[in-house]
Amino acid sequence: MSLVQLNLPAPDFTLEDVEGNVFTLSQFKGSSHVILVLNRGFM
Repeated sequence: MSLVQLNLPAPDFTLEDVEGNVFTLSQFKGSSHVILVLNRGFM
């Protein structure tokens, strides 16, 4: 995984939600707010 640079736009990435829907960050370009909630889960 490459490092993320500070003070630069976030790199585009793809995530899958709990229902199997796939989203990319670029889908939200132009939106005023994007909230990401990441849960690693605990075992």
